[in-house]
Amino acid sequence: MDVQPIVVHESDVDREAWDDPVRGHLGFRVLLGGGMTPTAGLTTGVAYLAPGGWLGRHRHAPPEVYFVVEGEGTVFLDGVEHAVTAGSSVFVPGDVEHGIHNPGGSLLRFHYVFPVDSFDAVEYRFS
Repeated sequence: MDVQPIVVHESDVDREAWDDPVRGHLGFRVLLGGGMTPTAGLTTGVAYLAPGGWLGRHRHAPPEVYFVVEGEGTVFLDGVEHAVTAGSSVFVPGDVEHGIHNPGGSLLRFHYVFPVDSFDAVEYRFS
């Protein structure tokens, strides 16, 4: 694969969703990642949690970063709750249990980053 600079707009990517009692209730778009874009080394995307939405507590081997773009919520990191709002950045070390919940009245939108070539390389292990 020939890796070149690229620009991807959020609205140009199909939105996926999880809606079940284990993984959670959220939407997301994988913006950059192998198999979708000619990129390597990083996979990024945007997740959307409607009011009451959540991503189930889970673990995965690669570390992850969240950057809250809009709204407010609660992030769970190794059993500890942390309030997050627009402008918050969260570092999740590999294999640390984590999840996020939107108890508010408006959309919670956050950007996520994994240091892997493809989203398919992230094996979610839900609690």
